[in-house]
Amino acid sequence: MLFSLALDHLVIAARSLEEGASYVESVLGLRLSPGGKHPNMGTHNLLMSLGPKEYLEVISIDPGAAGPAGRRWFGLDDFSDAPRMTNWVCRTDNLDDALDAAPRGTGVAYELARGDFHWSMGVPDSGRLPFEDAMPALIEWGAGSPHPSEKLPDLGARLTKLDVFHPEADRLKAAFAAFNGLGHVALRPGPMMRLMAAIQTPEGVRVLA
Repeated sequence: MLFSLALDHLVIAARSLEEGASYVESVLGLRLSPGGKHPNMGTHNLLMSLGPKEYLEVISIDPGAAGPAGRRWFGLDDFSDAPRMTNWVCRTDNLDDALDAAPRGTGVAYELARGDFHWSMGVPDSGRLPFEDAMPALIEWGAGSPHPSEKLPDLGARLTKLDVFHPEADRLKAAFAAFNGLGHVALRPGPMMRLMAAIQTPEGVRVLA
C-alpha cells in the first residue's frame, strides 16, 4: 500500500458562520471568502487560502438545509462551544489505501462534489475521528478538480506550524506511520486534545486554536 500524505486544510467549527468568521478575522486580521454548501452533510463553510495547496475552513450547520441521513462530519451535531479549531485534514493520492492504513474509525470513502470541485473523503459514521479528533480526516481530490486554494485570493497568510496535542500522541504516531512525512506538523503529548496553528500574516505571526 503506497500513498502520499500532505496537510490539506484546517477546520474551525462554529455554531454559525458569522460567529466563526468573527473569531478568525479578529485573530488573523484577514477576511474569509464565501465557500459553499454540503447538502449531503447539511453544512456550509467559509474559506481562506493559506498558500499553495493549503487553506482554512470555517464550517457550521446550515440552518436552511435538511438534516443528513447520518451524523454530520467534524462532530458538528454535538458542537455548542465558541469557535475553535476542531480538526485537520490531510490530502492523499490514494484514499482507499490511506484509509486501510489509518486507525480504525477514520471512516469510509464518500464521493462529494460542489461546482467544479469533486473529491472523496473518509467520513466516520460517528462524526468523530479517532483519538478524539487528533487523527486527521483524509481527503483525495478528484482528477481534474481544482484545489480550493487555487480559487481563493492570496491574502499573504501561510501556515508555519501545526501542533496537535493529545495524551496518547505517541500511540497515534505509531498507529499511522504516514505521519513521518508531514513537515510542519508536530504531534505532541498534552493533557487533552488541542490544535494550535501558527499562521504568518502580513501583520506578523498569529495563533489560531
